[in-house]
Amino acid sequence: MSLPAGDTVVTYPDGDLASTGTVLHLQPLHDGLTAVILDRTAFHPVDPVWPDQPADAGVLLVDGRSVPVVGAVVGATDGTTLHVGDAPVRTGTPGWAFVVCHLVEDASGIVPGAIVEVEVDPETRRALSTGHTACHLASLALDDALSPLWTKEVPVDGRGEPAFDQLAIASSRILPDSSLDEYRIGKSLRKKGFAAADLPAALAGVTEAANALLARWVAAGDGVAIAIERDGDRLGERRRWRADLPEGTVKIPCGGTHLRSLGGLSAIRVELDHDPAAYSLTMRTTVERA
Repeated sequence: MSLPAGDTVVTYPDGDLASTGTVLHLQPLHDGLTAVILDRTAFHPVDPVWPDQPADAGVLLVDGRSVPVVGAVVGATDGTTLHVGDAPVRTGTPGWAFVVCHLVEDASGIVPGAIVEVEVDPETRRALSTGHTACHLASLALDDALSPLWTKEVPVDGRGEPAFDQLAIASSRILPDSSLDEYRIGKSLRKKGFAAADLPAALAGVTEAANALLARWVAAGDGVAIAIERDGDRLGERRRWRADLPEGTVKIPCGGTHLRSLGGLSAIRVELDHDPAAYSLTMRTTVERA
């Protein structure tokens, strides 16, 4: 079976929960699973380069048979080898095709050229989209609340505040209706002008300020429109999260899924945990639906 020559067309940035595609390639894997590659899919995969958002849940419908998708990851091929979840290059690298690998336990009856319908579980998508949207908003609120602790000029975020999240992020995990972000407050950040020594005394006020800003945004509800802007419909093309906040539009590079507004939410809150010995700050973000 020949390997795909181009990127998978992805429709999840538009919020799609279903799609129809043609099987291009099947790749048996060492763990007994099979990677099914379609030309087009609504299924959101895990990107191993920055695996913050888990894959969608759902099924493939083939000739009336429902095949559970037990995982989905970004794959990459140079035309000779398919790397499933361990690409040696970043998404978008010229000369490589980036594809969504739908992982199934039973690929019987799935053959190249077959037409497959994709159905994504709506509640799983909604919960992860909620968590991802809240994660971005929380990062902006944290940047705002920490702005008094900077003593030098540094790059700013989409709202013009010192970009603590961008400069200090170590890991991010999107969870159902929540997220967990870990930041590194080491020597390099302090050299950039972050007053780490002042953080313990300021932590309660920072938390309060961030939550107050989040509450103001949530109160705007449907007035905060959210969308994904993209350069094209292929997996490897750049995408940006856009939120029309009361004070202006903000954009953040992002390949995940999101809500379309803050309508339907009653609260977004953050909790901060600072560990000076580990040079770390942890932010837990939770969402309450209306």
